[in-house]
Amino acid sequence: MTSHTTDPARRGFASDNHAGVHPEVLSALAAANAGHQPAYGDDAHTARLAEIVRRHFGERAAAYPVFNGTGANVVALRAMAAPWSSVVCGASAHIHVDECGAPERIAGLKLLPVPAPDGKLTPALVEPQLIRFGDVHQSQPGIVAISQATECGTVYTPAEVAALADLGHEHGMLLYMDGARAANAAAALDVPLRAFTTDAGVDVLAFGGTKNGLMMGEAVVVLNPDAVRGLEYLRKQSMQLASKMRFVSAQLNALLEGDLWLRGARHSNAMARRLADAAGDLPGVRITRPVESNAVFAIIPKDVAERLRKHYAFYEWDERTGEVRWMCAFDTSEEDVTGFAAALAEELAR
Repeated sequence: MTSHTTDPARRGFASDNHAGVHPEVLSALAAANAGHQPAYGDDAHTARLAEIVRRHFGERAAAYPVFNGTGANVVALRAMAAPWSSVVCGASAHIHVDECGAPERIAGLKLLPVPAPDGKLTPALVEPQLIRFGDVHQSQPGIVAISQATECGTVYTPAEVAALADLGHEHGMLLYMDGARAANAAAALDVPLRAFTTDAGVDVLAFGGTKNGLMMGEAVVVLNPDAVRGLEYLRKQSMQLASKMRFVSAQLNALLEGDLWLRGARHSNAMARRLADAAGDLPGVRITRPVESNAVFAIIPKDVAERLRKHYAFYEWDERTGEVRWMCAFDTSEEDVTGFAAALAEELAR
């Protein structure tokens, strides 16, 4: 009989989404499975999540669990924006590059992508987009959207986030943070989650869990209640309202109630640094970006990359330059890194 189960020995560096579910999260799911609970967020686990989120982000914070990151981005941006709004974002932003046009197609927003070589927006990069306010012929800049950590693996400091918040608020705009890897950023900066969100002036955050050990689930976290309208209805309309929400909330609780979110993020960040050190010492490998979170970017010969992918999954980041991306996860081991570096060295020597 043919087995259709996955190979537990198979490891890779393609994405932190490729990792399994953290055992503590699986335990929380099993515990949440007992008995009956009200549906659509009226359960005890979602009520507990509301308390935990306020502890992390402040008394005004409110959490809205959703299924996935694209859903979180679409629901949040829809709730923040007027139909005529535009969103200033980095050219490498997930909402621009990796969501099949969902913010534009589903949310009906115009994105204004700005080239940002390291993935990070700055006031100087954003300011040229803030024009023609009041001109009926142009969509009106309404939101600055940033990713933390960025798609390039870089991390905004609290001061850098605050500078963007100040600029946006000065122009009557809102600041949105796609925090799919917010835990990795907090671990890298060694600060609480609220340091670069609530305290820095972010209005709405999408807090990620899937990339840090959850089976599925993210949360739209509203930090400024005045920044959104109708989010509850838009979540339903956007097909992101889970009927059995307790199973999303129970996972987020397992992540956030203790330090699991931080343990996982610290570990994946540390493995990325170890990987960069091991690979960067090899002739023919050039680490191309600072390793600030759990991503390593490098240029290696194309034929080496093709052969190496037969043993370890990873993505080509830039087809023009041959730059590749290696992602570490909460379950990446030192042995995984050592094995990958050895295989890379072997292919380079061929």
